[in-house]
Amino acid sequence: MSAPLLLTDWHSIPDAARGGTVALGNFDGVHLGHLAVLRAAHAARPELTPAVLTFEPHPREHFRPDDPPFRLTLLGEKCAALAAAGVRVVHALPFDTGLAAMTAEEFVEQVLHRALGAGHLACGHDFAFGHRKGGDAGFLAREAEKRGIGLTIVPALSDAEGPISATRIRRLLQDGYPERAATLLGRPWAIQGEVVHGDKLGRVLGWPTANMWIGRHLEPARGVYAVRARLADGRLVPGVANIGRRPTLGGDPQTRLETHLFDFDEDLYGQEIAVELLHFQRPDLKFDGLEALTAAIAADAAEARRLLGLA
Repeated sequence: MSAPLLLTDWHSIPDAARGGTVALGNFDGVHLGHLAVLRAAHAARPELTPAVLTFEPHPREHFRPDDPPFRLTLLGEKCAALAAAGVRVVHALPFDTGLAAMTAEEFVEQVLHRALGAGHLACGHDFAFGHRKGGDAGFLAREAEKRGIGLTIVPALSDAEGPISATRIRRLLQDGYPERAATLLGRPWAIQGEVVHGDKLGRVLGWPTANMWIGRHLEPARGVYAVRARLADGRLVPGVANIGRRPTLGGDPQTRLETHLFDFDEDLYGQEIAVELLHFQRPDLKFDGLEALTAAIAADAAEARRLLGLA
């Protein structure tokens, strides 16, 4: 699976990247509902290059910068998930004050028609765009038809619990249900980031960890998880991880992800890895000293091995 062509400037799109089927949306999480939109776009014009138009940062990050982080997928992970779904071109439009001020009609004419030369469009039934969300799916249908562009409006994909949405997946992760979130995503949810230096305490205690900051990702339920890490070279390594602020050690101002990889002793500092949360084991706890903490980590690791079928 090769990475899609990533374009971030709609003013200068190469000819080879124009004229495709373009699925529209934020695609945060690239969940099963999003995959339905991608399939609809491709089915309408299978001879055209499958493309996605999304926004970076997420418009909510632009308009409400003080909100807590909420992203399910940052751009790199989003592109990887889109590539796995067959997308060849990703237009990640920089969402700034200029784009936010563009009217819905200007967006259709200047971006979708002139810049992208879209051959066919697809979006969810609730897609809204343009200044103050002045355009909806109905408006898009009328404007696309004027320009000879086809449009497929895809209804929400639902299961027994209701429509599949990024909001619902976020809630499941915050409540400690990564398995249920994975069912709606079609894959395990992962936190991707650079392995950074910590205080090396884990190594002193006999449980070395790869440390990452949560950053702009949604903060899931704090606690211990059975995990699988995707390394930069593609290897998958099982392990146990803690998401929290280390209350036993006095507390941290930021939430971190500390992952102990089983039977692994390589230097990962500075590398980008993705840690998939597979099973939630217990909430983050404050222990009475390092001896109790070390015993808890050993028990957590044994339980993670059992959950992952390694025991």
